[in-house]
Amino acid sequence: MDIQTVVVGGGPVASLIVLRTRKPNADGSFTQLPIRIGAVEATAISMGVDGAHGGRPMTHDLLASTIEALGAKVSHVVISDVEGTTFFAQVALRTNSGRSIQVDARPSDAIALAVRVDAPLFAEESVLEAATLPDFAAVEKDEEKQELEKFHAFVEGLSPDDFNAAH
Repeated sequence: MDIQTVVVGGGPVASLIVLRTRKPNADGSFTQLPIRIGAVEATAISMGVDGAHGGRPMTHDLLASTIEALGAKVSHVVISDVEGTTFFAQVALRTNSGRSIQVDARPSDAIALAVRVDAPLFAEESVLEAATLPDFAAVEKDEEKQELEKFHAFVEGLSPDDFNAAH
């Protein structure tokens, strides 16, 4: 998954991250996974994506440094489950000795960490099936195609008599 959009909300406007599949579906559309997150977490993700550094390390920078200091690295992050509007994630770690460790995390924290260490993001198929948005561009394209087909059928059905003023 790639990060398509990060919306840093404030007040009544919720913060949101939209993940998108890297490869298009068979119809050329992309699957989009919206996850509602806090404004602080949205800012942390944005800073990680932009590579911005505020001088002092933020919590996710500290976590990345700690993981590295303990002889491990983040191999990937998985959005592993969804229950209603609550998403769950796991951070997959690999130690220098080759041991794999899975750590439960909020998706926003896992993604903020992943962007800092350049780790890939994944989502379980069951999560995508339960919580994705329709590809509105593909829907619009399909509607345009249907309108053109209707117009073409209309034009094909015209006869010279349809233009006769005596009708």
